[in-house]
Amino acid sequence: MMDYWSAGEGNRRTATQPREGNSSCGIEGAVENVLERSTSFQLHDGRVVELDDNTRDLILQALHEMSTSALRCLGFAYKEGLSEFATYNGHEDHPAHELLLEPSNYSSIESKLIFVGLVGLRDPPREEVHQAIEDCKAAGIRVMVITGDNKNTAEAICREIGVFGPEEDISSKSLTGKDFMNLPDQKNHLRKTGGLLFSRAEPRHKQEIVRLLKEDGEVVAMTGDGVNDAPALKLADIGIAMGIAGTEVAKEASDMVLADDNFSTIVAAVGEGRSIYDNMKAFIRYMISSNIGEVASIFLTAALGIPEGLIPVQLLWVNLVTDGPPATALGFNPPDRDIMKKPPRRSDDSLISAWILFRYLVIGLYVGIATVGVFIIWYTHESFLGINLSGDGHTLVTYSQLADWGQCPSWEGFTVSPFTAGDRLFSFDTNPCDYFQAGKVKAMTLSLSVLVAIEMFNSLNALSEDGSLLVMPPWVNPWLLLAMSVSFGLHFLILYVPFLAQVFGIVPLSLNEWLLVLAVALPVILIDEILKFVGRCTSGFHASGARKSSKPKAD
Repeated sequence: MMDYWSAGEGNRRTATQPREGNSSCGIEGAVENVLERSTSFQLHDGRVVELDDNTRDLILQALHEMSTSALRCLGFAYKEGLSEFATYNGHEDHPAHELLLEPSNYSSIESKLIFVGLVGLRDPPREEVHQAIEDCKAAGIRVMVITGDNKNTAEAICREIGVFGPEEDISSKSLTGKDFMNLPDQKNHLRKTGGLLFSRAEPRHKQEIVRLLKEDGEVVAMTGDGVNDAPALKLADIGIAMGIAGTEVAKEASDMVLADDNFSTIVAAVGEGRSIYDNMKAFIRYMISSNIGEVASIFLTAALGIPEGLIPVQLLWVNLVTDGPPATALGFNPPDRDIMKKPPRRSDDSLISAWILFRYLVIGLYVGIATVGVFIIWYTHESFLGINLSGDGHTLVTYSQLADWGQCPSWEGFTVSPFTAGDRLFSFDTNPCDYFQAGKVKAMTLSLSVLVAIEMFNSLNALSEDGSLLVMPPWVNPWLLLAMSVSFGLHFLILYVPFLAQVFGIVPLSLNEWLLVLAVALPVILIDEILKFVGRCTSGFHASGARKSSKPKAD
């Protein structure tokens, strides 16, 4: 006797050793398909009777009741009288071997079957799947289920895991693979909002769904574990195979392998990916806005005609040393609290939008104005915002004198009083005009300190693209606070170590002067908070062109 088994939609067949007696084959697979090929059925007592329409309806009714209870159903049948397989032993030279190698012979072999019965298997979804589906919906990710299961079974499971609501009308959202392929406008069906279900799907159906979604501009992630999922996994933007239950073919065709076969891990990976992307943008946002500020300060100095506020060694120190630790620490930013509630970005979205570039320019412009402004304030104001700046005894000049400092030798009666900076005494009795070059050391120190402080505060702005510091306070990233401390510590080092202060051309600052630095630097936080508020208020406008990602799930 020859046992011949056929299982599943893909007609997978395995053969065992022949036994003595009549040759026969056993068939298992989708109940509807097995029943369609059967002409008789076996009773409990072993008698075989004709399969009439009434019995067929009773079997289909039982199938409906079992499948609507989320049971996966398999039908079983067998066929006798396959004399050509009576002596088949698996050798290639046997005539029956050629029959098995030709798929066109399967329909004749799997015909006039004797139906034995059906069985329902309960495969309950994991508890965390329902919440993962809800997280996908909140994140703008559409979940499509593509399965070979019976339609009623698939619909019951989809309601159970939250793809569809308990009372939702899914008549237009649940189709078999064949019904979908017969639609006149398949893309229009795929554009429907909410979840979609494709049951009794074959490998070509899965591949076609992924292809149509990609043609429509969607970013498609496909999950699967079987050999028949491999073509769709390969075609998807992100193929995700199961690490435990997945076949080697599926793993080779995929881009990512889940070690725990857990759908919620995919959702967590999406959140992690969004966080990495946001941190990359935070680094770029911080570095570009800071560099724009440095360029703006140099440009404003030249445009206003005032003495140079920063020398090259100071700018190099800020770029290479002071800015480095905060920029690195921004890579450890935690995810925004609403990161999984934001709509997904389009695959062709630019890293820097027009709005973000505008923010860079505003912040950079303020950095330049503050850095140059504090230089002018020291020369022209005795006090600023109630902070006394005359403690060192330096001489005040008018803005017009500062802007025309190159004409100083032609000024009549211009004198400058001696003043102290740190432990150094500056006197200009012989040449008062040196006051704008050798005497600018205090003003230059203030400019450098403002630049360092303002960039440290600007790093706090980079914690979140649109989230306020009231929602994401600085301590959510301890590494950033440590990096800011390191940068400030390095600045204090070059300020208060005499040898280093001489190398960098700066002098120590008094308490009042530090208060001035903070008063000029802190508004960068307020400015960015206002810009973030505007960004949140207009987020619908900025994201109006964003498409929702699709995540078909094959079963």
